[in-house]
Amino acid sequence: MSLEVINGHLYDYPKYYDLVFGSDWKAEFDFVQDCCKKFVKKPVKRIFEPACGTGRLMYKLADAGFEVAGNDLNPKAVEFCNKRLEKRGHAPTAEVGDMSDFTVKKKFDAAFNMINSFRHLTTEKQAVGHLKCVAEAIKQGGIFILGLHLNPADVGDDYEAEEEWSARRGHLQVNTRLWSMEYHPKTRTELIGFTYDVYTPSKQFRIEDTTTFRCYTRKHMQQLIKKVPEWELVETYDFHYDIDDPIVVDDDTEDVVYILRKK
Repeated sequence: MSLEVINGHLYDYPKYYDLVFGSDWKAEFDFVQDCCKKFVKKPVKRIFEPACGTGRLMYKLADAGFEVAGNDLNPKAVEFCNKRLEKRGHAPTAEVGDMSDFTVKKKFDAAFNMINSFRHLTTEKQAVGHLKCVAEAIKQGGIFILGLHLNPADVGDDYEAEEEWSARRGHLQVNTRLWSMEYHPKTRTELIGFTYDVYTPSKQFRIEDTTTFRCYTRKHMQQLIKKVPEWELVETYDFHYDIDDPIVVDDDTEDVVYILRKK
């Protein structure tokens, strides 16, 4: 049976987005806390998430006793995040805002941006702005946990990538596919296609969307971090999120979590 197709922004469907990207939260949740304990000398009480989306980790950290806040460009995601925080007895601290151009009223002890949200910033100016804004929002000695996929150094015009996975919660199931549609080495941008196949007891449909990511190699990230001297790189990990097993990033490494500390 063919699915009804809806052409829309995935981020406008926070319930489905949260299921797809929020089911596997525990390893990241533990890792954020482990990093705070290992790399910040003072107790971490306040944590910020730029590009927080549905706040899949924010509300878990709030439940654990942290003061949390975040921002995101999508109003529907922010509303979803705040309603969930309020439902669990927390302040609705997510705001609509640009992760490359924001300020905070009171500085935080740590920040995190775990999987590729950073890559939505498609220019070097925006990327630098992001690192500078986060640095300004963090106390001296605080950390920023930044996770993203890198491209191998020898990637060419024929670069292709594809992922598929499923997530289920109760009677709701979403099958997700994402793939590289176009890669432009000169601009370091990649057009990504997304589909959500959504199955509920009463209906089935597909949401189709595209988004553009900026591409980074190991060298690109090294150069970017140097442009924002407020940060020092203290450690690197992969997406296994094992605090006792840091990695050495080479030209073939693809999944990296950078631990940056505010000087």
